Amino acid sequence: MSAATDARIQPLIERYYPPATHPYQRLAGEVRRHLRPDATVLEIGCGRGAPMLSTMKGQAGRLIGIDVVEFTAADPDLELWRCDVTAMTQIADGSIDLAFSRSVMEHIEDVDRAYAEIGRVLAPGGTYVFLTPNFWDYASLISAMVPNALHGRIVRATEGREEEDVFPTHYRSNTARSIRRLAAAAGLSVQGLQHLGQYPTYFRFSPTLFRLGCLYGKLLERFQPLHGLQGWIFCELRKAP
Repeated sequence: MSAATDARIQPLIERYYPPATHPYQRLAGEVRRHLRPDATVLEIGCGRGAPMLSTMKGQAGRLIGIDVVEFTAADPDLELWRCDVTAMTQIADGSIDLAFSRSVMEHIEDVDRAYAEIGRVLAPGGTYVFLTPNFWDYASLISAMVPNALHGRIVRATEGREEEDVFPTHYRSNTARSIRRLAAAAGLSVQGLQHLGQYPTYFRFSPTLFRLGCLYGKLLERFQPLHGLQGWIFCELRKAP
């Protein structure tokens, strides 16, 4: 994307979706709300450098991150394990007070196993907060129809993100109904579930399409019956005390 195009996009973002309204900020705020000095915190899908987890140093007793990629971070204050959420064998039963993830659950194929593992590692009364794309959003529906082998090239062209950081999508935990079913089977209760909007990332290459995408998003926000078509699901699950 050219600098000229980006200069035309940024004012639209600031007009329609100020930074504080971004779903990522909503997730970060909710995670901070649950932090305690003695808590053991787990980030599922923390990324190569665990940037979000790193911001919590000194605010929790123990910080653990897992991911399927190789880590670039080497921080003695973080415990980083290369593993999948479906097999967190390094993490003891009932040891996690707070777990969270961002843009992870859409990539999990065996979601029943993933939810069971999350339920296993959470302590009684523990919380799992996560943000994941809504399957009924147009971007997710298009993504589901496009072969995974093409996702990397498309994301690189539209967002500029490297192909090595694009992973297959399965969308098996990406509707309110599927989340409630999976949570119940894992012994977790849904404490909150919201649909949130965001600026149309995939249209950043075109100011015209980007503006149309923003207007569409604002239309969904305005009318309650359309909220279920917004781009993100923001959910909080809890294990019984």
